[in-house]
Amino acid sequence: MRRIREVLRLRAALGQNITAIAAGASMSRSTVREYLQRAMAAKIDASVATGLTDEALEAALFPPAEESKRPLPEWAKIDEDLCRHKHVTRKLLWMEYKADHPDGYEFSQFSLLLSEWQKASGRGLSMRQVHHAGEAVQVDYAGDTVAVIDQGSERQAQVFVACLPCSGLIYAEATWTQGQDDWLAAHVRLFAFLGGVPAKIIPDNLKVGVTHASYYDPVINASYAALIKHYETAVLPARVRKPKDKPSAENSVLQVYRWLLAPLRKRQFFSLSELNEALRERLAALNDKPMAPPREGSRRSLFEAVERAALKRLPTEPYVVGEWKIGLTVNVDYHIAIERNYYSVSYTLARKVVDAFLTPSNVQIVYRGERIATHPRLTGQNRYSTQETHRAPAHSAVANRTPDWLRGEAAKIGVATAEYVERLLTGRDHVEQGIRSCLGILRMAGKYPAARMEAACHRALAAGARSSGYVEELLKSGRPISESVSDDGAGHHGNIRGPGYYN
Repeated sequence: MRRIREVLRLRAALGQNITAIAAGASMSRSTVREYLQRAMAAKIDASVATGLTDEALEAALFPPAEESKRPLPEWAKIDEDLCRHKHVTRKLLWMEYKADHPDGYEFSQFSLLLSEWQKASGRGLSMRQVHHAGEAVQVDYAGDTVAVIDQGSERQAQVFVACLPCSGLIYAEATWTQGQDDWLAAHVRLFAFLGGVPAKIIPDNLKVGVTHASYYDPVINASYAALIKHYETAVLPARVRKPKDKPSAENSVLQVYRWLLAPLRKRQFFSLSELNEALRERLAALNDKPMAPPREGSRRSLFEAVERAALKRLPTEPYVVGEWKIGLTVNVDYHIAIERNYYSVSYTLARKVVDAFLTPSNVQIVYRGERIATHPRLTGQNRYSTQETHRAPAHSAVANRTPDWLRGEAAKIGVATAEYVERLLTGRDHVEQGIRSCLGILRMAGKYPAARMEAACHRALAAGARSSGYVEELLKSGRPISESVSDDGAGHHGNIRGPGYYN
């Protein structure tokens, strides 16, 4: 209204000389002419305008146009269709509107009225976000990939991008996939790059991080939750298809495209490490580049000045990337099955439900939040890793009956018994057969004196016997046992043909 008041003042001073008024007010003659025509129609001059507020003057000079008799579209429904369906356009909605109302607005007016309705309803407005130092890191994957010649064939590497919104510091690296292991490992390297941990992470709703997407109650993937717990931070996933929830990450992806990927577009890479080395060089230059006004300095200098000290300390050990197996039932043999191999827990947990965390080198078993067992990770199939302390007492006694244990027990009886047990262990095609025979010998040792056991084993050794039954016959006979094989007794039977019969 200030310019209109100036036109009215100059008209009162200069009369109807439009050219002079336009020159004095620094505006076009056509604009001056329109203002004067409106003032004349409203019967307003400089003196009348002095007594009016800007609102009253505007209402007098620019009265609302008569309401059009053309049918108005349902703006709320149209706006909802535009938001919900990404392939629906204004043009399509206008065509549908015109099909129902041939006398309706043309497209240009339709589009203008829609924009005015959106502004009036608060749509299209942006809320300025205030970012505090160390408060958050926003993470995402770039949509574009980078070709890498790996062992003669071309593979597409993914680009992981992260940004600290306060300082604008950017991190980027290439991974082979967007899978769980690569996703978690990228976070570990991100925190190492930052030298600390932000209070929260704002990721996209990738399945490797978020099992169930919800703005209010998101369900975080178990492996991602373990990483979050290790670094004592929190995760607040962005809403689905809501890039404004993590604008810094979206802008950082754009910066990575422009300053990292575009300059490297003509290079050919032959390994992921070669690509990451090139990305690190370009990333350092990007973070050291002065930012556009009104911000001063570079991303790196701002990070060092205000944000590094606000980050949480890194844990003593970095997170070990692995995979969680949730809800594993312990079998009655107190083992759980993982990838067709079997790992023991305490026999007291048979039929209970446990979780397992798998790393490349070991398997950690957790029950009610407490780690109860750690095993080396087995390769192949149908292999067992059993810890002795996990066995039931009765099972432990059986399992402990190894060849060495048998030798030790036999030696307690005497030299001859030990020698005979050794013969039984080494004289069979299968060790298990020898173990069973030795168990028979030791069982008899509980019934007969050690001296008689020794005499029976001496006789069995001299006779070349290789069974527990031979010794048992000698012991059961009740007669004195001679060490001579020719002595009548067990081992000599007249009805058995000797080797000379067959000569």
